[in-house]
Amino acid sequence: MLELSILGFLYEESLHGYELKARIQALHGHIRPVSDGALYPAITRLVKTGSIEQRTEPGSGAAHRRILSLTEAGRADLLARLRNPKDVEITDGQRFFTLLAFLRHLPDPPDQAAVLRRRQAFLDTPSSFFYRDGEPVRAEAAPDLFRQGMLRIARATGTEERKWLQEAITSLES
Repeated sequence: MLELSILGFLYEESLHGYELKARIQALHGHIRPVSDGALYPAITRLVKTGSIEQRTEPGSGAAHRRILSLTEAGRADLLARLRNPKDVEITDGQRFFTLLAFLRHLPDPPDQAAVLRRRQAFLDTPSSFFYRDGEPVRAEAAPDLFRQGMLRIARATGTEERKWLQEAITSLES
């Protein structure tokens, strides 16, 4: 998801590393902090593959800044990642939010709708955080107040997400 975030933000505009890190951090929040030890190796990998390029500009002080820009190969890479996300990018809520943050860059509404349909199909599959005898445990059958809370919150969130997905798919297909 880090590479998707880098490509997505650079699709919008060229940035220096600090600005890019701040935007990624804001997107992921406290859930997945972004360390320099993860960000800069990811940038290096993307430079080596030709997806992004770097140039040096004078900074506001004595230090120079490296400005990162997306290349045509990077644009193609981003669009391919958006068009065909990995299963985990559909099933993991936080990863799906990262995908949603950049899905608008995919130019074809039918392709956008296809991604949303994959998430919709995932949400329509019965699941739970807890199982008993191979069956998902519903909130009403959870053994304690706290697991009931987890399951009720997840159900409410899922209900709203399904509603939004249907609205978005309908809009994209009209």
